[in-house]
Amino acid sequence: MTRPSTPPILSELRSASSPASQVAALRALKNEVIGHEQKKEMWVGLGVLAPIARILNTHKGNGKRRHRDVNNSTNHAKQRGARSDEEEARLQAIIIVGSLAYGGPAYVSPIFAGLIISPLLALLSPAESSPHVVLNALRSLNAVADSLILSHSDHNTTEDGLLNLLYTEQHLPTIANLLLQTSPLFIAQQQIALTAALISKTCRGEHHRAILAQTGVLEALAVRLASFVVATGCSLDPSNGGSKYIGDIAPATSRSRITPILQAIGAIIQHSKPRAIQFLNAQAFASVFQKPDADVTSSYEKKPTVWGSNASDMFNVRQTPPSAIDILIPPLPSTHFRSSLAPISNFPPLGALGSSNKQTQMSRSFSSAIEVIQSQGLEFIEEEESTLIAWLLYVARIENEVTGLMAAWVLAILYQHGLTKRGREAAFALLLVPSLVRMLGKDSTTPSDGSNTYDTSVLASPSRLIKEQASLVLAMLAAHSLEIQRAAADAGAIKKLSQLLKESFDEMPANSSATMWTPESSTSRHPEGRDDGSKLGPAGLSATAYHVMRLRELVLTALAAIASDKEEYRRAIIDNGVVPFVIKTLKPEESDPVAQANGQTEGTSRYRRAFTGNCKDAILAACGAAKALSRSVSTLRTNLMDAGLPAPLFALIKCQDIELQIAATAVLTNLVLHFSPMRDAIIEAGALKILCEHAHSMNAKLRLNSVWALKHIVLEASNAIKMSCLEELGPGWLKQIINNDVETANHATMSRSGDREDGSSTPIRMSTPNAAGEQVDLLNAVEEDSRESSQDVEEDGEEDLKMADSIGALSRAELDRKLYSHPSSGRGPVSETAGLTGRRRSSQPALTDELAIQQQGLDFIRNLICGSGASDMIEHIFRELGQDKLFELLAAKLRPRVFNAFNRERRSSENGVRHVQPQTDIIVSVCYIVVHIAAGSTRQRQLLISQTELLKLIVPLFSHPSKDVRACCLWIVINLTWIDDASDNMNCKARARELVKLGVYEKLEHMEHDADLDCRERARTAGTQMLNLQRL
Repeated sequence: MTRPSTPPILSELRSASSPASQVAALRALKNEVIGHEQKKEMWVGLGVLAPIARILNTHKGNGKRRHRDVNNSTNHAKQRGARSDEEEARLQAIIIVGSLAYGGPAYVSPIFAGLIISPLLALLSPAESSPHVVLNALRSLNAVADSLILSHSDHNTTEDGLLNLLYTEQHLPTIANLLLQTSPLFIAQQQIALTAALISKTCRGEHHRAILAQTGVLEALAVRLASFVVATGCSLDPSNGGSKYIGDIAPATSRSRITPILQAIGAIIQHSKPRAIQFLNAQAFASVFQKPDADVTSSYEKKPTVWGSNASDMFNVRQTPPSAIDILIPPLPSTHFRSSLAPISNFPPLGALGSSNKQTQMSRSFSSAIEVIQSQGLEFIEEEESTLIAWLLYVARIENEVTGLMAAWVLAILYQHGLTKRGREAAFALLLVPSLVRMLGKDSTTPSDGSNTYDTSVLASPSRLIKEQASLVLAMLAAHSLEIQRAAADAGAIKKLSQLLKESFDEMPANSSATMWTPESSTSRHPEGRDDGSKLGPAGLSATAYHVMRLRELVLTALAAIASDKEEYRRAIIDNGVVPFVIKTLKPEESDPVAQANGQTEGTSRYRRAFTGNCKDAILAACGAAKALSRSVSTLRTNLMDAGLPAPLFALIKCQDIELQIAATAVLTNLVLHFSPMRDAIIEAGALKILCEHAHSMNAKLRLNSVWALKHIVLEASNAIKMSCLEELGPGWLKQIINNDVETANHATMSRSGDREDGSSTPIRMSTPNAAGEQVDLLNAVEEDSRESSQDVEEDGEEDLKMADSIGALSRAELDRKLYSHPSSGRGPVSETAGLTGRRRSSQPALTDELAIQQQGLDFIRNLICGSGASDMIEHIFRELGQDKLFELLAAKLRPRVFNAFNRERRSSENGVRHVQPQTDIIVSVCYIVVHIAAGSTRQRQLLISQTELLKLIVPLFSHPSKDVRACCLWIVINLTWIDDASDNMNCKARARELVKLGVYEKLEHMEHDADLDCRERARTAGTQMLNLQRL
């Protein structure tokens, strides 16, 4: 068969006879590919992208003329007829690239291989390209970004290629200039909206967010948002003569779109509190939000509130004078407002509410007012809150659904960063949550013109975006607030979220595209090794499949947030039949054998990949939901066991993906508690060996979760299982993760660890072989903020979550902070410089994990030596770890840490030395080990009383601020002075005398008046036992 000749269009593009003929060929090609999937594949296979790239590279800027054209409405009307043939050719080529990119992820690879992206980015400058060229270049880049999102699970490197080209010093100033355009023309507003949309789609890594904050893009977005503040009239200054301009900020026009601006802002600030503060402190907001005075406030009072002017005075219970924007927000009922301010205690001290009459200092800048307090793991502004918070809440209530959701998303980000005042939590519960829940059950509607963002991507479809974003915002708000969880449950969120999860498993419509027949095979048309832009790439996901996976992930995240505290909410979720679907979501994605049998392989890229499992993000969300549900004893014993939760978890902990291993191990930690009916089956299936292997991982979070799970396994287990676990873990390894030289660690870390942008890996530090002969990290360090972070731990008040003393309370905050940590959701302390630059010492997150691993390692020993057969296990620990070595280890953990003066940040005026006390959690773990040894045999108690150095370190702890530490100390005395039988009388009396010499009895007399009831009772018991022994 004769091979077909080259099409005339392609011949003309490769060697044009004239510019006009080239333009004609491009227009003919454009008409062929737009809306025709088979033709797109054919033309790409023929190699059409190579001549298109050459046409785009012929760009030569004409800066001054083009800059005038952008801002001159007279010239704008003449541009279409005034374009040269070369410029028209570039415009047609850009449109063709955009059409190919709309074809899906398959066309991204040839576009990158054809070197199309760089010339597209070069055409973005309004000073060098005509407005239509800039607009269509932005559309094409947005289409490429959309296709990259759909191909996210194919693990290709094209996404990094776009980000590396876009986020450079060459192009980011152009992005900022596009956002700062002042022209009211329709085409300029389209450019601004598409530029913001491009930022929100491509801003994925911490490094990229930091660059956007550094290069002025975040400031430009703040200017754009401020223009909407001016347009709403919320910043009108009567002294300005009625002008709508506030300084240099012009009001947004009816053609301006706020939704993409909010999306871009949220994408940049969502994982960094310093960047959020930088955004709130933008000069644009300082200009538009003038300090309120009597005249401005009175002018706002003339505007009707949402609830009308006849609202009862009983609703107006604000503690401080409201800002002008706050007047536009409905006042809150007094019961809800007061409950949001009330302390957790059932009997708050007198004057707890409204006891402070401190006036707001309006002269202070916002940054100086970031004085925060801790409340249930969240921070709140103590004095002054940015007026932008109230304005965003106002916008979230009055605007259309998509715009309101984006405003609510930015609000949720600022709330999570602790940049809202305390009363806002009640406002979110009453004003935002009901609207969010209503959106979850709303059918798709055609968006109004006001919600049109000029982005024609299917990913920006409001019908899909509304449910996704509503689930996300609800999850963010409810994650740390019991009041918002209650509001969501009362509004029916659990039922609607459960229904959305079930619907995500409905069968999706099949791909209606049919293969265009060709006499040549796919292999012959795309020869191996050829990468010139003529070979299609992997198919990726369809837009529908992506929406299903995204919605499934966010719904599970929202359900996990609502179920994180209350048993009644967990029960409601289970009653809605969610558990089987959580189990289904734990199954990883698999290729579709039917599609492969029909020839729909990655090479025939027009076909979007079918799948029988779930993407990685959905699995992580399912692990979070399973972890939240497994906090209930009744759920562990019934629903989760019947649904077969352990099977998919075992597959995940043995997979190659480290994040899935971490998440699955976190869930497994709850399933191996001593009261779980799944515990024996999990141990018999070989979990012990797998967890011990993970405990030797170089990933700190995986080590932490594994040691945590092993701690639960050995609790109330047989001595045989305990000994087997210790042997598999390795006594040498156990000593290394518990006892390390902190000062050496700090010096080694600072001198050897490099600055890493991802912050995900453990730094290079000193190591020695462990019991298995592997090189492992020996070192740990104590952060100055470690004690402060430990104060975030909350105790769950439900009876079925109160575990035995040997393991402590199964705290939600502990599990969320230490056990299950996703890279995109940390709330740990970070310096402002680190947040703005995207760089922080890679040792900082690892050190926190290492300290938590130390605590779990100590608790592992604590659980080994409690329960039946404890005396035998104590002797076994003495043999394996070394009797003297164990006591030295415990004493070392109780000594204050001494830092030398070589680190300037820790320098003090006292001889350049700083003493840092051990963390409270570490002290409790050490003391409970001593408690169990003191409850052992007579020999073991005599051995303990001879450890004078250790006991001297314990004596000052009788006055420790933590009641848990004081209670541990009292139990040590009670156990040491307890008489088992008559033969132990003399030894017990001798131990009592030693305690008296150490000054323990005086401590007991003082503690009989302790503020804590339990400590008072235990002190009286210990004192009575010591008095009785002295009388013998």
